This record gives sequence, structure tokens and C-alpha cells, in this order.
Amino acid sequence: MKKLFLTLALAAVLAPLPAAAQYPSKPVRMLAGFSPGGGVDITARLVAQRLTERLGKPVVVENRAGAAGSIATEIVAKSAPDGHTLIMAFSSHASNAALYPSLPFDIERDFTSVTLVATAPVVVAASASLPAKTLAELIEYARAHPGGVRFASSGVGTPVHLAGELMQQLTSTRMTHVPYKGIAPAMAAMLGGETELTYPAVISGMQHFKSGRLRALALASRNRYPGLPDVPTAAEAGLKGFEVDYWYAVLGPAGMPRPIVESLQREIAAFVNAPETKESLLAQGSIAVGSTPEEASARIRSEYALWAKVVKAGGVKPE
Repeated sequence: MKKLFLTLALAAVLAPLPAAAQYPSKPVRMLAGFSPGGGVDITARLVAQRLTERLGKPVVVENRAGAAGSIATEIVAKSAPDGHTLIMAFSSHASNAALYPSLPFDIERDFTSVTLVATAPVVVAASASLPAKTLAELIEYARAHPGGVRFASSGVGTPVHLAGELMQQLTSTRMTHVPYKGIAPAMAAMLGGETELTYPAVISGMQHFKSGRLRALALASRNRYPGLPDVPTAAEAGLKGFEVDYWYAVLGPAGMPRPIVESLQREIAAFVNAPETKESLLAQGSIAVGSTPEEASARIRSEYALWAKVVKAGGVKPE
């Protein structure tokens, strides 16, 4: 019996470790559903670089742009749930589901949330030519001039467009939506006087706010942004319910082993909340988070519910 016990004990010691303990066993792919150079790509590369250092295996960013991020999302949904294929998801992950009910994946059923990496405060940005100098004045002006305020977006159904739709629904105003192919041309339209209003991430407008070419009326955020300390939140300016921070989250396919999810979450949260990473993200206009998987899932669910209501109430139809 003693010999049998020793044999079994030795076998247990020499047995292969569980798959989670061996993770990662090969390079990890982190998909980004947008072109290089944007917020999703920049955040993905920052996370990939730090994970490479901490995991001891390459974490490679792969850009698969198209369909507002849905092409990359579908690839991840259909990948093996072993933690070697991840995605840096964006706010459009939730809004796309509200816009396109026939997507080839379900945003809750087909994904495992790892962590909410960061949020990017959204600004109500007005052109210098618009008479309104505060959010209250903008609302008053828009009510007095139905359809007279043109708001630029990065395209029909994008988070920037839906932010504008939410603003109209909360304030009972009617503005004219002018879609462009991306935030860069939308900002150019603002600077060129083609439009009077837009809702960019703070980083997209920062240089123009500082130069005075654009005016930051309010932040669609719960808290003020350190880089714009004098700009009130929408709630502080009298408009409650207008909270539409853009966000970045790491997701994997459904069915990822919990130990792998927890390991990834711990590693990402640890470096995201390190002082140097916080500063790096802040320089890009983002606020470090590093949430639990459950908090990330809750954020996605709540935003899907919000945008489903906005899409239905606004009659938004994707192109």
C-alpha cells in the first residue's frame, strides 16, 4: 500500500500541469477592429507590449478593420477559448449590437470579459462661431433653432453619432446630423465651419480647445478630466443622464477557463494602474480602469440597453 501511495504521489508530481498553468503556451493574438493609429490600436499596443513583458510570450496586435469593429469581433467569437486570441473591444461593441440585430455573434453569449482597460471622456465640442458658450446656452439655442445646429459624427451609427442622438433625446432638441468617414474629417469639418457641434473623445479635440478654435462646453462623464479642469461634466452643467464615455476592454471567446481570465485580469490591472501607465494613458486622453471581469460585463450590458433605446427612439438606420 505504501509503495502504491508513493507511486501515485510521484505520478501526480510529474503529471502535466493544467492548461491554465501553462498559459500562454504560444504567442497571443490581440485583434484591433480599427485601423492603426486610432485609440483602439494605441491602447491595444500598449497592453500587448506590457503583457509580452509580463507573460514571457509575444502578444501581437493584429488590425482587422471594417464593419465598425465587427470583422475582428467575429474572428474572436469563433476562436478557441484558450486565451491565445483576444480583442481590444471598443464602445462600438455594444452599440453595434443595438444597430445590427443580425450580427453573426451575440455580445454576451459569445464572449468572455477579461477587464475594462480604460475609458476616454467624451466632450461636447462646439465651434467658435456657435453663439453658445455653455451647455445650457447650447440647449437653449438648439431649441430656438430646430435643425439649425449641425453636428458632425464619424459615421452613421458610430458612438459619436449615437452620443448626438442621446443629447437630442435628453434635451428635446432637433439638430442636423452630418456624418463623415471617421473622426478626423469630422473634426476638420468643425474647424472649417461646415458644422457647429460634435462629440469626440477628449484627445481628439484637446489641441483645438487649447488654441481656442473649438470650445469644450461639457464632459459626458461622471468626473471632470484632469486635462480640462475648468470644463464641467454634463450633470454639473444641468444635464443629467448624459454619460457616454468611450471605453476599451479586453475580451476573449466564450468559455475561457476562469484561471486564465483571472491571470490576465490581474496582469492587465496591475500595469494599467501603475503610475507610468496611468500617465501614458492620460496623455492619450484615457483614464485607467483595470476592472474585474464582472464589472466589464456589466458595463457592456448597460451600454447595450442604453443604445438599443436610443436607436429605437431616434429611428437610427445603419448605412
